[in-house]
Amino acid sequence: MIALGCDHGGFPLMQEVIAYLDKQGLEYENFGTYSTESCDYPIFAKKVAQAVQEGKCDKGILICGTGIGISITANKLKGIRAALCHDCFSAKATREHNDANILAMGARVVGPGLAIDIVENFLNTPFSGDERHVRRIQMIED
Repeated sequence: MIALGCDHGGFPLMQEVIAYLDKQGLEYENFGTYSTESCDYPIFAKKVAQAVQEGKCDKGILICGTGIGISITANKLKGIRAALCHDCFSAKATREHNDANILAMGARVVGPGLAIDIVENFLNTPFSGDERHVRRIQMIED
């Protein structure tokens, strides 16, 4: 299960992500927002991060204008490793090396085609489990 959340700036791009997830038959829960009406991104970042933190969802995807604020907010919750990615290499590397559990993107930074490629890389790349990466993640958590 994938937790989804965005603000008004991320809403149009989130619709593209939802269409991709539907096409792939992937399950998700949409925590909002549900329009382009101005709203506060921390509300939605916290809802997604809590769903991942509590184990209700395996991974999350957050989108705001830049991806910065929404990722900062999510990372305030213990156990959350939200990675801001604007390219496929970063999306793949953050899963392999950091076992990131939330992908953050900026709708004003990436277009729909690239965003879907980033989502695909994030969702389909497993954590490597290498000892050095496990050790570093433990250091982050402490």
